[in-house]
Amino acid sequence: MTRSIVVSPLKSIGEMAARHHARFMISLMSADHPFARPGIISSDRHLSLQMNDITFSGTGALIAPEASHVAEIIRFNRIWNGDGPLLIHCWMGVSRSPAAALIAALSLAPDMNDDTLAACLRSASPYATPNTRLIALGDEALERGGSLVNAVENIGRGANCSENLPFELKF
Repeated sequence: MTRSIVVSPLKSIGEMAARHHARFMISLMSADHPFARPGIISSDRHLSLQMNDITFSGTGALIAPEASHVAEIIRFNRIWNGDGPLLIHCWMGVSRSPAAALIAALSLAPDMNDDTLAACLRSASPYATPNTRLIALGDEALERGGSLVNAVENIGRGANCSENLPFELKF
């Protein structure tokens, strides 16, 4: 069974939800950035997590990704369970959402090779640069033993993110 995660910047979520017939969505946005959920995604199929795109904690008003955020992503993905495409977005669709997509994929397909999954991500998006803090927290929560962290390091930073086009990660 092939599963699909659509990763998108905020500006494209309505179009991506409609185009891919997504009925589940994860939003990773800063607390001070309001947005509207696409109407085709019901509120009970939407996980909204407040965090900034930073890689360390202790930055005052900014909210760093935490283990509790990763636990929520994993819990929500088990509810989704690959039933149609999952839409994941953040502001740019480059850092937080690609990291969450890798965590989501591995939470449902734990036997998947981390390097193969990271290579699929890079193939799907030359721009993605997964948030390293989310990746490290996901690696720990999913008991990957550093293999997810290493896989993301191996694909390196993405190209100039000004393009930040939506992409689909199939696994």
